[in-house]
Amino acid sequence: MGECQVTMQIRRAIEEAHSRLKKYASITPRAVLSSFVFLFVSALVFAGWIHTSIFPGPSQFSIFTTSKAPDIPLKCTEWNMTRTCPVNYTTKQTHDCHLHHHKPGNECPSYFRWIHEDLRPWKETGITKDMVERARPPAHFQLVILDGKVYLQKFRPAYQTRDVFTLWGILQLLRWYPGKLPDLELMFNCNDQPLIRSKDFPLPKSGPPPLFGYNADRRTLDIVFPDWSFWGWVETNIKPWRYVLKDIEESNKRTTWSYRKPYAYWRGNPFVGKTRRDLLKCNVSEKHDWNTRVYIQDWGQESQQGFKHSNLEDQCTHRYKIYIEGWAWSVSQKYILACNSMALLIRPWYVDFFTRGLVPLRHYWPIRDNAKCTSLKFAVEWGNNHTEKAKAIGEAGSRFIYEDLKMELVYDYMYHLLNEYAKLFRYKPTIPRGAVELCSEAMACPVSGTYKKFMLDSMVRSPSRVPPCSLPPPYDPPSFEAFVKSKANLTWQVEKWEDEYWQSVNKNSKRQ
Repeated sequence: MGECQVTMQIRRAIEEAHSRLKKYASITPRAVLSSFVFLFVSALVFAGWIHTSIFPGPSQFSIFTTSKAPDIPLKCTEWNMTRTCPVNYTTKQTHDCHLHHHKPGNECPSYFRWIHEDLRPWKETGITKDMVERARPPAHFQLVILDGKVYLQKFRPAYQTRDVFTLWGILQLLRWYPGKLPDLELMFNCNDQPLIRSKDFPLPKSGPPPLFGYNADRRTLDIVFPDWSFWGWVETNIKPWRYVLKDIEESNKRTTWSYRKPYAYWRGNPFVGKTRRDLLKCNVSEKHDWNTRVYIQDWGQESQQGFKHSNLEDQCTHRYKIYIEGWAWSVSQKYILACNSMALLIRPWYVDFFTRGLVPLRHYWPIRDNAKCTSLKFAVEWGNNHTEKAKAIGEAGSRFIYEDLKMELVYDYMYHLLNEYAKLFRYKPTIPRGAVELCSEAMACPVSGTYKKFMLDSMVRSPSRVPPCSLPPPYDPPSFEAFVKSKANLTWQVEKWEDEYWQSVNKNSKRQ
C-alpha cells in the first residue's frame, strides 16, 4: 500500500474515532476511554510524530518514531569518481501526498500576484522557441529543466558569483520540490539593469524575448527572479538568507527601537551610481545637519581585514535606515527592512520580485529622489515627534520580511513563477547542444572555503513536507489600478506633509 493511501486511511480512522467518541460519550466511561486512546494515537500518527506500517493482520502493527522527510544526501564520493551527476538522483516526490493539494487558507503573499503581470506579455501569443532564442544575446546562461533534471549552457561569465549562486538556488528548489517542476527552457541575465525594452514590442503579437533577471522597471519586460544573495554573497561575506535573518533578529532584540540613535543611517558603496553620490551631500557637516549619517563602505579593504565592519546585524543601531539604488536595484533592501528601523526608501526606479508588495506608510517611509537631504531631514523629524507611529512602520516592514519573505516563500515564488512560465510554452524543450547536466554535487563537491560553506549552509537537505502556498489570481484591471493609485496617493500625502513642514520652517526663519 502506498504511503499516501496509508495517510488517507489514518485520516479516515481519526474521523471514525471522533464520531465513535461522540456516540459513546453518553454510554460508558470505558468506551469513552477506549475511543479517546485510539483518537490520540491516531492523531500522533497523522501529525508525523509516530509512523505506522499497516499489514493484513491486526496483530502485525508496529510503531517507530520519525520526524521528517528522507534526507537527500550530497553524493560527493560518487561524483569525485565519475564526475557525473548520480544516476539515482532524486527527481520524484513520494513521501508526502499532500504536496499534490494546496492547504486551505495557505494563500501566498500578495506580491505573488505580480507573477501574472510579469508573464502577461506572452499570455496571448505563448512562448515559442524563436522567442527564447532571441533572448540569447544578452543572457549569461541558458537553463533547461527536463524530466526533473537540469541542463546548463553558459555563454559568458557573470560579475562575481551571481550566476553560480543563482544556479545553486534553482538546484535547491528542485531538492525542495523534487519532480514538481515542469519541462522548461529559460535565458538568464545576471547584470544589474533590465534589458528588454517594452517600446521595442508595442503590440501583443510582437513576441518579446522572455529574459529572466533580478529586477525590472516601468520601461522593461524582464521576468523578475529572486537574486543570488538568498544563497549567499561570497565576495561580501554575506551569509545565506536564513542565517542573516537569524543574526539580524538577535540584533533587534539586543537594541530596541527606542534606544537606537535618532538619525537616518546608510552604509555602502556610493560610487556605483549618481544618486548614491548625491546622497553623500546629506551627511552631517559644519554647515548642515540633515539628521543623516552616511558611511562609505570600501569592500576591497573590508575583504583584506576580514569583513570586521560589514556584519549586517551590527548595522541595526539607528531608528531610521536608508535604502537607495545603485546601478539599478540593490540587494540591500531586504536587509534594511529586516532591522526593525523605519526604512526610508529614496524613490526607487527599479523593482525586484518582493518589493512590489510594500506599501508606503505601512512598511516604509517614501523619500524624494530630487531633494534627498530636505526629505530625509523631515522624515527623521517626523519620526522623532511621532515615535510610536515610526516604530510601528519599522516593525511592520520587518514583519513583512520575516513572515512574507522567509526562505520557504522564496522557493514558493520560484516554483509558481517557473510553473506559470512553462504553461505558456508552445514547444517541447530539448537539451541544447553543448549543455551539461547540473546537480548539487557538480557545484558543491569540487569547491572549498567560503564557496563550499555557503553552499552547504543553504543546501536543501530534505524535501518539503507541505505543499507550496496557493498562488493568488491575477489583478483585474480596476483592482490593479486602485492598488497602484493607492500607493501613489500615500506617497503624495507624505510629500504634502513635507512641503508644509518646510514652508513653516522658512516662514519662522524669516521672522527671526
